[in-house]
Amino acid sequence: MRITGPNGPAKTGTAAPASRRTGGGGGTFSLGDTTAPLQPAATSATQSLTGIEALLALQGVEDATERRKRAVGRGRSALDVLDEIKIALLAGDLDPRLLSRLQSVAASLKEPSGDPGLDGVLAEIELRVEVELAKLKPAGNT
Repeated sequence: MRITGPNGPAKTGTAAPASRRTGGGGGTFSLGDTTAPLQPAATSATQSLTGIEALLALQGVEDATERRKRAVGRGRSALDVLDEIKIALLAGDLDPRLLSRLQSVAASLKEPSGDPGLDGVLAEIELRVEVELAKLKPAGNT
């Protein structure tokens, strides 16, 4: 009986006696050409590696919900800094660190969120931040 390939036995039929026996003795087993170097078979490790790479790539991709959440957070922090400046101005105690915080918040508002409505609101907040920065900037620094 001869089995070929991973699918089981080949067609049954009569084979020529020359193809059945290749060795000189009856009943001996031969490996064929043993001088050729054996090549390692492809393993499933490379397939699982691409699966891991795909998972890592997906973790790096940011979905629209996360972008929106971060944009909302940036907008809220800008409004919080504006409120702190308002309170400091009313108290007569404006700290220069608040201005530097306001400048860093203004820079973070420029990143788009992907939502046109939210981007419009963030643009209005950014405009208000820029106006306050212009008003509070010392007159000698233009």
